[in-house]
Amino acid sequence: MVQVAKLYYDLERTQSEIAEEVGLTRWQVSRLLRDARETGIVRIAIVPRAQRLPALESRMQKAFGLREAIIVPSMGDGDVAQDAVAQAAGQYLASLSPRPGLVGVSWGRTMASVAHWLAPGWNDGVRVVLMNGATNLKSATLKTNTVAERFAEAGNGTATLLPVPAIVGRAETRTVIEADPVIESVLTLAGEAPVACFGLGGMAGSVHVESGYLSTEEVDGLAAKNAVGDVLGRFIDANGAIADPALDARTIGLAPEKLRDKTHSIGVASGKAKHAVVLAALKARYVNVLVTDEATALYALSDHASHETTLSEDREKTHAG
Repeated sequence: MVQVAKLYYDLERTQSEIAEEVGLTRWQVSRLLRDARETGIVRIAIVPRAQRLPALESRMQKAFGLREAIIVPSMGDGDVAQDAVAQAAGQYLASLSPRPGLVGVSWGRTMASVAHWLAPGWNDGVRVVLMNGATNLKSATLKTNTVAERFAEAGNGTATLLPVPAIVGRAETRTVIEADPVIESVLTLAGEAPVACFGLGGMAGSVHVESGYLSTEEVDGLAAKNAVGDVLGRFIDANGAIADPALDARTIGLAPEKLRDKTHSIGVASGKAKHAVVLAALKARYVNVLVTDEATALYALSDHASHETTLSEDREKTHAG
């Protein structure tokens, strides 16, 4: 099946030529090609050029001091919307010049979608490092913890993994794990990566629940402590500060403030559930490149305009006084 698929799709032989070469009938060749598509050996994707909203992008860059904003039209809150944003993120990564030799990534549903949309050979020979712990405690429907491997595979490169849990039971355990020379070297490499690409996780449907690290009740408890979502597995409040220091002390991975040191700190998110965490990441300057949808950008700009109005009114009161 693989031989026939390679001859047909890569070497552009006709089905008649393939049949003659491998000693099959043309009908058998056709059947093998169909089976190859159905079993996933051959994947055919129609990839439209992603639409972007340059005027809105400029407003976002000006309001939040971003290096770049990539905004696509809103398409609701489902998989189609996530795919559109993920595709735009993949295209942006592949367009970076000079191409980064080392890229740090997080894991999760959004990043798995970005990995899916990366074009083969997007960055030949790239080194990819995982920035936060990702070993699942229970099996998940989607392989959201294999992002680094998939990024590297698409770029004909290598992946350095962080083979530890995202959250451990005791703060002392995290201290011991991060002090281990092997784990320490991975975290050092993650810190050195000039480009970081990561998802911004909302509270609803948190991947930490699916992966077994947190219960629904624990996520509700984080919301009660004013958490709006997570960055690299660290739950933050509306200003980007750690919402639960005790939980954070048990969380393994690069600290969000390290993202401010990256030349490209690329946050990727879509949908209403991510509005608050995107705004928090912007306020804390954890991202200098944002890839998102129109509705999320407008939400952030509305908050920014409201804040600017409040500051202006405060200045006028001070001046009048």
